[in-house]
Amino acid sequence: MAKFHEIEVAEVYKETSDCTVITFNIPENLQEEFKYIQGQYLTLRKIINGEDIRRSYSLCSSPVDNQWKVAVKQIPGGIFSTYANAELKAGDKLELMVPQGRFYVEVDPNGKKNYIAFAAGSGITPMLSIIKTHLELEPKSTFKLFYLNRTVKSIIFKEEIEQLKNKYLQRFNIFYFLTKEQRDIEFLNGRFTPEKIQTLTKTFIDINDTADCFICGPEEMIFLIRDELEAAGLPKENIHYELFFSGDNKASSTQIAEILEQKVDGTDVTIVDGGKEFHFIMEDEYDNILDGALAAGADLPFACKGGVCSTCKCRVIEGSVEMKINYALVEEELASGLVLSCQAVPTTEKVVVDFDV
Repeated sequence: MAKFHEIEVAEVYKETSDCTVITFNIPENLQEEFKYIQGQYLTLRKIINGEDIRRSYSLCSSPVDNQWKVAVKQIPGGIFSTYANAELKAGDKLELMVPQGRFYVEVDPNGKKNYIAFAAGSGITPMLSIIKTHLELEPKSTFKLFYLNRTVKSIIFKEEIEQLKNKYLQRFNIFYFLTKEQRDIEFLNGRFTPEKIQTLTKTFIDINDTADCFICGPEEMIFLIRDELEAAGLPKENIHYELFFSGDNKASSTQIAEILEQKVDGTDVTIVDGGKEFHFIMEDEYDNILDGALAAGADLPFACKGGVCSTCKCRVIEGSVEMKINYALVEEELASGLVLSCQAVPTTEKVVVDFDV
């Protein structure tokens, strides 16, 4: 069962003209349950105009601050982002799930590591938490941040980033790239390209001395940077990324079409959640287990429904499914039978999945 807690909003303020920062007042009796690791996210829920709206936002605060803050950037036509930027105020209440996510590496207080990070726009939110935490708790480690935005005014958390730079002068470097304003240094103008990443790995980044890389932003940017860093010699397992959204492409559309052709109509589905079973027959109009279950009345955890956040993950214990897309689960999880229910297309007449994972 999806477990949400009603939490009061402590503060709301504008970070930029189209980005609102929300601080939550987590009551003392829930603070242990709401403990989080740098890079994790919160799933927020609000009934807006009668519709159950859920969205996941990375915590931009650090665990060492004992705060719970997220930043919500206005998305054109976005139901929740419009509400958060135009209506939400201190004292209002939202429903929250406890922090989730795996976009982090463990802190090593005795380590001496060099980290790098790439972010675009609101992709800075988990990075801010990650950078603050490692610099604070790993006094011998360093961080280089390569941050892409449209203009100087659109840079989210610019003041806080500059404060970090001043606090950790010898251990934190920031490089701003702009797409809609011209910088004196031509290299800092425009988006990340293969040529720019290759230049960075030859001049600013010592790949052999880099412990881990974090990337957050659009799909195209993430995979471009990932591939270039791998080609430069950074091990795949040391490159960590989190998608804020994903775009359709011909390859994925073809893959999805092939998977949907394998769908078995009228699959008998059993959901195990909270130790209880829920049975239903997949209706033809739904192609994935999550939507089919929700339509049948199940109360399951979910957020993005885009194969990105992993909130809806479950384990297949009988039958088989095929996922349309997967940006969240790693190879070890797939090998253990985990799937994203929002992407899981049933391919057998009976399927049993367990959400108690």
